[in-house]
Amino acid sequence: MSANTDAAEGTFRWKLAQFIDSPRIRYSILGLIVVNAITLGLSTSDTISAHIGGLLWVFDNIVLWIFVAEMATKIFAYGPRFFKSAWNLFDLTIVSVGLLPTTANLSVLRALRVIRAMRILSVVPQLRSVIKALLEALPGMGAVIILLAIVYYIFAVMTTMLYGDAFPDWFGTIGESLYSLFQIMTLESWSMGIVRPVMDQFPYAWMLFVPFIVSTSFAVLNLFIGILVNTMQAAVEEAQDQELERILNLVMESDRKTREELAQLKALIEKGQE
Repeated sequence: MSANTDAAEGTFRWKLAQFIDSPRIRYSILGLIVVNAITLGLSTSDTISAHIGGLLWVFDNIVLWIFVAEMATKIFAYGPRFFKSAWNLFDLTIVSVGLLPTTANLSVLRALRVIRAMRILSVVPQLRSVIKALLEALPGMGAVIILLAIVYYIFAVMTTMLYGDAFPDWFGTIGESLYSLFQIMTLESWSMGIVRPVMDQFPYAWMLFVPFIVSTSFAVLNLFIGILVNTMQAAVEEAQDQELERILNLVMESDRKTREELAQLKALIEKGQE
């Protein structure tokens, strides 16, 4: 029985699952995803749309129905097991969004067609490994985010109390302070745009903003990177262990068969000598 389908080996559904999972079909779908993403980008150009807009529309719909046929084939071939795979549900959701009507009231949904390019994540095994590592890193990231939120809140209260009256647009409320601190953390115009104007009235303001930048932009960012690196390394080691175990099982199976054949040969020789 296939790993992806409940159908017995040799049946039509089993053969269909083998066909839809074959490298030829998988790479063909990947090629269509890439080309479709390019054509969707081309359709945003008024000049290109004026010349081949109709052709792009036809191609877009052909690709959409190919994806629909692919999903229908997988659902039939895999059976209930199709819905047990998160990647299958991911693909089904993306394709379903493409089927939504694009009437005048829902014209914004046309822009969602480009998310079909995200199907590359489920087709390319290396990208699936990266996404898996990111998801496994979320618990660790959650702890860092909580730490970052506490730091943000402390500095937001301090800046609101210290500079809120003098700079109400930046630090007038907790919300405005949080947004200004976020801008400072991203290092976007933080010095000339915010900190230096504040220092014109509060010369020692740097004693508050510099520690904030160091503790958020550098320390927290490095924590995120460290968590991702550790998770990716663990995923690589797990894959290596699985491959090593698979090779070891093959060697043991081959060794077992060799011993059985030697035992049979020995028995035949002993029988011949009798």
